[in-house]
Amino acid sequence: MSLDVDKIEKSLLVGKWDNNLEGSLPSSLVEIAQNVVDGAFHAALTSQSSRDLFAVKLPSDNLRSRPLDEWFDLTSTPEGASEEGELLRLILGVACLHAFVQVNWTGPDLEFKPLDVISISQESSEVVTEEYLHQRSISELAFGGEPAYHLARVPILLRLAKFLFELPYTHCRSAAWWRLRAWLVHEQVLDEPAAVPSDVLASVDPLIETFASHPDLAGRLVLEQGLLEHHLGHDKSAAEYFVRAARATQLEYELTGALGKRTKFQLNDITQLVLLAESSKREEDIEGISDGDNGDHTNADKPAEAADSSRLTIPETLALNDDTLLEQTQFTSSSAAESGNRLNHLDPSSQPPLHPLDQCILLCMCLNVKNTSPAHGLTAEQMSPYVARVISHPRNWSVHTMALLLRSRLESNRTRTVERSTLQLQALVDQMPTADSTIAERLMYVYQIPLPSKWEMEKELAMRFLSIGVVKSALEIFERLEMWEEVARCWQSMERGDKAITITRDLLEGRKAEADTVISRGKAAGSDRRHVLDAMREAKLWCLLGDLQPDHALEHYGRAWSVSKETSGRAMRSLGGYYFAREDFQNCVTCLRRAVTINPLLGRSWFVLGCAYVRLEDWEGAREAFTRCVTIDDEDGESWSNLASVHLRMGEAGQKAEAMDAKDAEVNPEENPPKQSDEKPQGIPFSNKLLAFRALKQGLKYSYENWRMWYNYMIVAMDVGELSEACRALTRVVEERSAKDGEACVDEDVLERLVDAVTRAPANPDEAVEAGGDAKSAVRNPNEGHGLLRRVTDLFERTILPRVSSPRIFRARARLLTWQGRWNDAVDTYLDGYRCSTAGMMEKGETDVEKWREAVNEVGDMVDILRNFGPRVEDYNWKSQARSIVRTFMGRTKDFEDEPEWSRLTEMQEELRREEGERDG
Repeated sequence: MSLDVDKIEKSLLVGKWDNNLEGSLPSSLVEIAQNVVDGAFHAALTSQSSRDLFAVKLPSDNLRSRPLDEWFDLTSTPEGASEEGELLRLILGVACLHAFVQVNWTGPDLEFKPLDVISISQESSEVVTEEYLHQRSISELAFGGEPAYHLARVPILLRLAKFLFELPYTHCRSAAWWRLRAWLVHEQVLDEPAAVPSDVLASVDPLIETFASHPDLAGRLVLEQGLLEHHLGHDKSAAEYFVRAARATQLEYELTGALGKRTKFQLNDITQLVLLAESSKREEDIEGISDGDNGDHTNADKPAEAADSSRLTIPETLALNDDTLLEQTQFTSSSAAESGNRLNHLDPSSQPPLHPLDQCILLCMCLNVKNTSPAHGLTAEQMSPYVARVISHPRNWSVHTMALLLRSRLESNRTRTVERSTLQLQALVDQMPTADSTIAERLMYVYQIPLPSKWEMEKELAMRFLSIGVVKSALEIFERLEMWEEVARCWQSMERGDKAITITRDLLEGRKAEADTVISRGKAAGSDRRHVLDAMREAKLWCLLGDLQPDHALEHYGRAWSVSKETSGRAMRSLGGYYFAREDFQNCVTCLRRAVTINPLLGRSWFVLGCAYVRLEDWEGAREAFTRCVTIDDEDGESWSNLASVHLRMGEAGQKAEAMDAKDAEVNPEENPPKQSDEKPQGIPFSNKLLAFRALKQGLKYSYENWRMWYNYMIVAMDVGELSEACRALTRVVEERSAKDGEACVDEDVLERLVDAVTRAPANPDEAVEAGGDAKSAVRNPNEGHGLLRRVTDLFERTILPRVSSPRIFRARARLLTWQGRWNDAVDTYLDGYRCSTAGMMEKGETDVEKWREAVNEVGDMVDILRNFGPRVEDYNWKSQARSIVRTFMGRTKDFEDEPEWSRLTEMQEELRREEGERDG
């Protein structure tokens, strides 16, 4: 009977042992694998097979000079057959990764030490100490110019796991999946995300087909791919993976509304957001029964608490205990509002428990709502139903912990919930060392949720303390975590910047040890830390000192770069920012180029680099930089705007931009707005303008309140013939600026061009259709004639005229009314324009001759308008109106009787009298 490799691999992946394997051929591999699945890592990693694999082969003289992966011969196969050898390496790699996650993420502490896992000779034991293993592992875990967190527990386990998963595998198909998981963990150990090898995601794609017959396995894999994309900042891609995961597990969900109450004193039911969700029915498959509910995940008749809590220990869920808010929304309707899908049978107040994997998917989707929603206050309201749906039915220790953590974050900004938010976060931190649930349960879904590490969760608690003014408690946590940048921030908030500088210098010069770690390793507090600090950590401290001492920043950043042997992305980012602030853009570009080469995932570095290129008028470089910005974060409205500006500047420089995707452009909205089209050089290619238009259109989705971007968008839209969009942009500019700037908020040139675009078409809709067609059935161009009319009319009637007025605005409006044949309205609008013109507002005692002459022309124009259009208005005495205008103006400006233009007024008056006399005669 051969060893069933596939079944063992599946048991390792889902964290649930397949009892059918007990009848397989007796093998130490089966025992080790079962120990790993059950969380008995001490037994697995101290077995003879493990110690043989992790035996140090190098002589002691070479250990300090050679990297860790050369210490071991990991390709040896002590079990004999290559299939068994591969499986052993995979199992032990899983054991190392799980043990690292246990001690740093889920708790409790490990029962063994690193030297219990690694076999070393007596001679080498003097060289290979736990301190040295820790230092070397942390140093080698630095990746992409980013240091690893130096207080991560037992980092050698993560190094060993990565060594094993990077080996070639022929028989174990899941090795690529475990490699993905190792990278997912590794990313969270780094200070900043760094780009993973390109094949990490691609290598697991074939497994989705392999596990197509196991929906939960396929769902897990897709969900983990999405989480890696999330950690790398690729939110759009992550969202697609999360939806695919839900599709794979056949999770049905819908965010809708149902009548209910949220407060204790609420009298009337109002619609509340609710997430309806239902898991698919699962038979006893590879996952078995994971949560003590007899395998029935859709039994709505059984109370959730009875089903889940009877055999499950979960984290403490703190009550709100508020005098106004209810503990949770109390739904009074038995069905959701207008739910038209397969979930309309669910009662919002009594939904069935969800499978833990589906709960993971909902929590990840909730996370993505946060990433892709604008900051308009809707995010918390959208996320809350997702979290509430998961919290209502606890099914797994880690999943419930993640749900409580998300709820704590959502409640941190509301006065009525901030207390529970902070206390809940404290409770989650305190539960980590406990053994209130099994290790296997804690690890079962840990790779499918964005659960932060212990130090990140404690950091979050300290930041929460800092936000509510409890600086001392925050400082104590940061010092214990040895997060010196945050320590410096605390001291600066207490106006003790000198203290932060002293601490940093003491750390660098060895006068201050990173105390908790040193004591735990049995070292004297005054020992020389220069030999203990790895290069990336030391470089980070020099950068911190540079931040704290601006006068010596250049020296300190340079020292950080040299200490790191030119691998510190942080040092180059700091130097780039230093040069940019001092307008040394050439050196800024040099430094930031190195920084983005080391770590290309940080959008801020690309943004500053793009701005430096703009100052140097290197448009190709600027386009590349801002394109990378919007590739990293396609919701970066400012970068889209800057990219648009760069495309236009490239055109001014005679360079033609090539079309990329639908993502293209941006300009600093505060600086160098695009010139109006009549002022632009004629040499800008139309393709450049079109790219700029598309980029601004994309950016405005995320910078809706930025009137400068709307103004730029309006000008570019006019240039490319998108007049309907120009009309929309002018509407937004007026809405944003009218209260402060009055009539100056209206670009009257653009407004007149919009009216021109409408009025150049025949006024009769049927005449505007070619070949004598019917206007009702014709497709109208939204950028001219009757297709544009409605937008321009709304622009005047709903946006501009209720807010601002000017003679040009009224004249433009009157021209539109004239084209429509609305003569009465047109004459009234012309008169409104005259009343707010120079002539209409001129008072007695005016002495400015030039202003008076301008007013005379306006009077003449108004008389001509009345003469031309007045007769078309039924029952309208236009001549009397015209005489009144002239007479009133002459009465107010008698001081100018000696001016030659006065005769023009008297002639107008006489001519109007004659015309009226002729009519009467």
